[in-house]
Amino acid sequence: MNHKMNNPIWVMSSAFDKLKLTDLIDKTKEIGASGIDLCVFRKDGTRQDHTATHLDYEGFTREDAKNTLALFNESQLHLSLGAFENMIGGEVGERIKNQNHLLKLIRIAHLLGGDTNNVKVGTFVGYNHDIGNQIDGFQKNLDEYKRVFAPIIKYAEDLGVTVLYENCPMEGWRSSRYSSTYNNLPAVLAARKLMYEMIPSQAHGEIYDPSHDVWQHTDPVAVINGMDIARLHRVHVKTTRNLNTKARTDWGGMYPMQHVDAELARAANIAIPAHDWDRHHYEAMLPGFGGSDSMDWSALVDTLKSRSFSGVFEIENEAKNSKDTGVMAAIMQGFSTCVHFFAPILWDLNEKNGYAYRREAELVMPSGKDIPVVTIDQLR
Repeated sequence: MNHKMNNPIWVMSSAFDKLKLTDLIDKTKEIGASGIDLCVFRKDGTRQDHTATHLDYEGFTREDAKNTLALFNESQLHLSLGAFENMIGGEVGERIKNQNHLLKLIRIAHLLGGDTNNVKVGTFVGYNHDIGNQIDGFQKNLDEYKRVFAPIIKYAEDLGVTVLYENCPMEGWRSSRYSSTYNNLPAVLAARKLMYEMIPSQAHGEIYDPSHDVWQHTDPVAVINGMDIARLHRVHVKTTRNLNTKARTDWGGMYPMQHVDAELARAANIAIPAHDWDRHHYEAMLPGFGGSDSMDWSALVDTLKSRSFSGVFEIENEAKNSKDTGVMAAIMQGFSTCVHFFAPILWDLNEKNGYAYRREAELVMPSGKDIPVVTIDQLR
């Protein structure tokens, strides 16, 4: 029998935005996953797509942490936290609120045991187009990233918590009337390498979503081989089918489809974006669910295994034929299919359960004291 990786498979809770935490836990166990990346977005945030709030973050105490850990231990599940917003760009008041919310989540992760319990905090960085449109705009965004995140990462490091960046470019985050779809700084490997060079702490790393590189015509296997594997803590299970549409022929694969006058486009017989996310000629999918995709998952997992990746595979369900249907049964089918898809390439075979995950130790109850909430202005 070949020894497999035994990486855990978790669900990302954004697909279950209407469920309470206890119902979310029940669904996760039904799927056969062993943990949840809890989306904990600001309830007063401006982002509308794929958000959820599955933990009461206001006034969260050490007692709340104990109760949460007990609930997850009773359910034999592990957890992480995340809220994915623009931290360095957009309206100034909103970005400050986003930064302060991230600090709240880092504090909560600490109370939940932080790195000891593999409780990480996921985030975007975002992008500042006011400075990005200037000469040397990318370097100026890197400098702004360092200014904002250096104290945040120091705070996380002091609390034994790791912050993780996700690599989605957030291509539909602004109107399709803007020419650029680069709206999140860590969207490419070069940016992430530069970010770690600017802030060398080990208290930040990444959630790598290979599906975003696929539609950018970049080989995820090459990206895995090119990264510092110690920075990789999570891999998103989500995939992409690149579409051979008239729009791709009209606009090519290198640049986003652009918005022009609709009447002019009709007269010229060219495609224009149907909505803000309709820019790059692909369809979000889940591996093995409803058709073939444009990714070689076996090659990716083999590469991760060769680099001794021991982190979590997180199912992020944004699939048109699953989450986007709004039908709970279809959402559950998509998640369950992913678990079965990965079971033979991640887990050992046994007579009783087939390909099965060897469970981790229980979450540890931290012995530290409660700590106050801090805001970004207090860190500088």
